[in-house]
Amino acid sequence: MAGRKKPLVVITRKLPDAIETRMRELFDARLNVEDVAMTQPALVAAVREADVLVPTVTDKIDAALIAQAGPNLKLIANFGNGVDNIDVAAAAAKGIVVTNTPNVLTEDTADMTMALMLAVPRRLTEGAAVLKGDGKWGGWSPTWMLGHRIWGKRLGIVGMGRIGTAVARRAKAFGLSIHYHNRQRVAPATEDALEATYWESLDQMLARMDIISVNCPSTPATFHLLSARRLALLQPSAYLVNTARGDIIDEDALVKMLETGKLAGAGLDVFEHEPAVSPKLLKLAAKGKVLILPHMGSATIEGRVDMGEKVIINIRTFFDGHRPPDRVLPSRV
Repeated sequence: MAGRKKPLVVITRKLPDAIETRMRELFDARLNVEDVAMTQPALVAAVREADVLVPTVTDKIDAALIAQAGPNLKLIANFGNGVDNIDVAAAAAKGIVVTNTPNVLTEDTADMTMALMLAVPRRLTEGAAVLKGDGKWGGWSPTWMLGHRIWGKRLGIVGMGRIGTAVARRAKAFGLSIHYHNRQRVAPATEDALEATYWESLDQMLARMDIISVNCPSTPATFHLLSARRLALLQPSAYLVNTARGDIIDEDALVKMLETGKLAGAGLDVFEHEPAVSPKLLKLAAKGKVLILPHMGSATIEGRVDMGEKVIINIRTFFDGHRPPDRVLPSRV
């Protein structure tokens, strides 16, 4: 881009130093060094002035905001795998291209899913809390702090995309039987390698599984996909793990099931009204009924750097006059 005016790139949150340094080298990059979420007025000012906006999952880039975009804004390069925070159709109608950062968080998110899948049945946080408490540990006992093994259990994966498949690979190595529900059946070779069973009916799968892992994207079609009715299909001995998006599950219904013992436990890295966390969930976590994490599924240095590099590639490709490799079309959302 030598000899040309550098595009003004507004980045809404603090990114890894290596990425911010490269952004400054390549673009007229406006950083958020304080890492405080931008207010709505600040976002309005950004879209009116910027050539490129680099938002994150916590920024609401809706139709009302996009309508106020200035004539220079031509690209919204999302720092994130999904685009549920962006009204892609509204952007397209205004001639603004939207990109994301797919395929770089698969392994990190699958690792965290597997961690929750192990931690909840084996009561890891409850055990750790005993050693942090004021009381003294009385020592090993044959019947104390008993959990459940996951080897030999049936795992039902809701959403067999890249992350769901990566979870399945890990789970198979731990001796779980792999089952899945997806909009489309995966390739026969993948099914064979994972010894996976496909369920066309989500209801039927939910009723038969020991552990459910939610790994589908958040879309209008998946909002409350695990509704109160569907959650009621789960066995009382089952566990539920969600590292996708909070609004895929009816959180109020889930809380009631955990409170009444109609579900053995849950591991949640995401919440329906994030960043707000239900006080009832916090109480359940204190009692060891649920393990909750503050959206850490993709939180690795390597993953964040990979995401930033994809953002840079999308911006450079766009301003070189080519189609960005990770463009998101309204028809694909």
